Amino acid sequence: MTIIKFYGVMAMNPFGGIVQKAFYLGLGLATVAGEKAGETLGELRTQASKLADDLVERGEMTTEEAKKFVDDLVRNSQKPIGESAPNPSSKDAPRTISIDDEEDGDSNQTVSDVDSLKSKVQALQDELKRLQK
Repeated sequence: MTIIKFYGVMAMNPFGGIVQKAFYLGLGLATVAGEKAGETLGELRTQASKLADDLVERGEMTTEEAKKFVDDLVRNSQKPIGESAPNPSSKDAPRTISIDDEEDGDSNQTVSDVDSLKSKVQALQDELKRLQK
């Protein structure tokens, strides 16, 4: 506590006490939050282990896969939210698809291809009608 002397009378600084209380409050909140996070992480590991054990018992997962599953789950839970994956080329990452419009004068070739295909379809339809008779 901070003590101030006024004309020979001792008085306590009221703001010093408030600052000290605010500091201790923040320290206490940080400690409680840390303990809760540790408990939550422990519960997550326990639940993941139980799930992995069940999958191993059913034969849907090997023991090595179960261990890797639990470790990956716990490691991912410790990452900050919104952190990007370290390896964007992994098989779980979404692929980028780009569509390029080609307008280099191929439109004339495309029209002639369409006309050619239409005439082939018409010829096949005519032959089909002839064979059905």
